[in-house]
Amino acid sequence: MQKVRNLFVLLAVIVVLAGCSSGKDGSSNEETNDVQGDRVVATTVALTEIMDALELDLVGIPSSYKDLPKRYEGAKEVGNPMSPDMEMLLSLKPTEILSVTTLKYDLQEMFDERGIDMTYVNLESIDAMHSEILKLGEKYDRQQQAETIVQQFEEKVADIEQSIEGKKQPSVLILLGIPGSYLVATENSYIGDLVKRSGGKNVITGESVEFLSSNTEHLQQAKPDIILRAAHGMPEQVIQMFDEEFRTNDVWKHFEAVKNDRVYDLDELLFGTTGNLAAIEALDELQKMLYPE
Repeated sequence: MQKVRNLFVLLAVIVVLAGCSSGKDGSSNEETNDVQGDRVVATTVALTEIMDALELDLVGIPSSYKDLPKRYEGAKEVGNPMSPDMEMLLSLKPTEILSVTTLKYDLQEMFDERGIDMTYVNLESIDAMHSEILKLGEKYDRQQQAETIVQQFEEKVADIEQSIEGKKQPSVLILLGIPGSYLVATENSYIGDLVKRSGGKNVITGESVEFLSSNTEHLQQAKPDIILRAAHGMPEQVIQMFDEEFRTNDVWKHFEAVKNDRVYDLDELLFGTTGNLAAIEALDELQKMLYPE
């Protein structure tokens, strides 16, 4: 009888242990929760940083030379934002894949062919970025974190407005360089938006597009007080290109901004082509350029 009783106790222990280590389908609790929970992939650095600020986990992140948040050290790399690794993406079984609206034209057909739904986040301006952050905060129950991000930026802009009140507004020419050529950024571009919020006046106004082809003679007539040079991709090569252009093209030496040594190269980590959480730090840098003491 004692042996039978011991056998029942042993069976009971085995059942309890099995219940602790497995889900209903025999998988572990960790696997069950992972499948049932959100499995989000961010395909750009800016989106990855936003999700980190919202304190949200990711199963997939972009491949990048930039340092990504430590929160995602265990996440899988899914490749370049413009050409992500589709097989890796599918293997992660994501519940949502995030990209940006500026890449939709390049990506949509690729994802449609595989029947993958994408969420395109608008980071084309500060207001758009903040609106999207608030939407993500509401969707993933991170309203407080989202509101804090927006509030911190608004406080910075208010401080800037107060500090430059009554000062002469400098006119600004923004050049966006890519390997081999460059464009002129209008006030509708993200960097143009930052310059406007920093108290600068873009010499290119009345345009509906973000970027225009350059015409140095026309730009000289605009008489910018300051020239900002931004690099998109391969920044060292682009800066060398700008230096060569300014050295060999005689038109540039007639610009007042060049004569007065008010030509500045923007740090690509702070000044991307789309919105990102470095915006507050970018405003601080612009203040030093636009309103030096």
